[in-house]
Amino acid sequence: MIVTVSLVLLFLLGFMAIALDFGHLFVVKTELQTAMDSCALAAAQELDGEGTALTRAWSAGETAGNLNGVNFQSATWSGKGTLVNADITFKDSAYAATTDPTKARYAQCQHTQSGVNMWLLQSMGAFSGNTATYTNTKNVLAVAVATRASAQTTCPIPVGLKPKAGGTAPNYGFQVGEWVNMIGNRTAVSGEMGWYNLDGSTSASETRNELGEPGRCGTKLGDTLGTPGAQTTVDTVWNYRFGIYKQSDSGPSVNHPDFSGYAYTSTNWSNAVPQNAWSGTPAAGSDPSAANFTTKRAAFASYDDTGSSLSKGDGITGLKLNSFKTLATPGVGGQHNLYGFSRRLVTTPVIDASNKVIDYACMFMLQPLSGPTVTVQLEYRGNAGAVSSPCTTNGLAGGAAGPLVPVLVR
Repeated sequence: MIVTVSLVLLFLLGFMAIALDFGHLFVVKTELQTAMDSCALAAAQELDGEGTALTRAWSAGETAGNLNGVNFQSATWSGKGTLVNADITFKDSAYAATTDPTKARYAQCQHTQSGVNMWLLQSMGAFSGNTATYTNTKNVLAVAVATRASAQTTCPIPVGLKPKAGGTAPNYGFQVGEWVNMIGNRTAVSGEMGWYNLDGSTSASETRNELGEPGRCGTKLGDTLGTPGAQTTVDTVWNYRFGIYKQSDSGPSVNHPDFSGYAYTSTNWSNAVPQNAWSGTPAAGSDPSAANFTTKRAAFASYDDTGSSLSKGDGITGLKLNSFKTLATPGVGGQHNLYGFSRRLVTTPVIDASNKVIDYACMFMLQPLSGPTVTVQLEYRGNAGAVSSPCTTNGLAGGAAGPLVPVLVR
């Protein structure tokens, strides 16, 4: 009986090891896979073909992956080492390894969680004498690969772009970097932009709601947009994106600005078409403070470039913002830095003559509104579905056209 019970206990111990230790490994694998999925999705979102794409992808992937706990939700991954940049690699369109930011199309995150303790399998080794098989620890590997694909739903602003006469996809007659008029007091014609409600209504208050936070998501190809009535307060929520506020408004902590409020008109940016205020070099005759937006955004510059007085901003751009009184503060540690989001690079529907959505464009908001019916300009940054488009959006992948969103492929 003693011999029999001893043998049965050995088998029971094996089954318990399978239940406990393999279950432990399964939990670690699931948590680690979630971390790799998060890493790959975050990294892939940054693969826009710009020179800084890989630097941003490494940062985004590492940050997103390490927000996940591994080994029973350990924040430090049980001290065995969390995700590092070396765990994130990139592939081109042919799925060959690349370190060229202009060619990277896939982000791969791969990590091994080492030293996962085995509670009972090590006892099996002691019973059987086979310590090589029944080790004290095991390693767990997880891999995820993501890319960007067109979204079937989008979160644009309530502004429609009408193609130029004869213009066809993908750019509809526009040049990347070209400034386009956004009409505030009449109906837009070919080659212009205008106000169009995403929900199909004609309500001016709906336009304001869709332009503000959190906006409206769910716009799809084929939707018919509505032409709103006279605008009255849309300038307020438009100008929040520039860090410009009326005295009675809640400040940047509630009504979030972009990372920079620096504005562009022909007064301070004298470049010929395509003007390319997003990433170009200021031409002769531009304001001494002028620099492209990627530079201003990195410095968290305000509308007036250096401080919180609207008067200097007026002098730079030639605009007059009579009812607006205060600005978000600039610089590292300022309100543009602390409360800012990417709010001036926007997705807009491309619409046909019947106001149906036929595509999406990526646009850069150049100027604040001095009144609700004033015409301003936006810069065309390309088709929102182009690989090189800097625009991203929330949405479900699987669309035929539209902004690119990250999606797992492995």
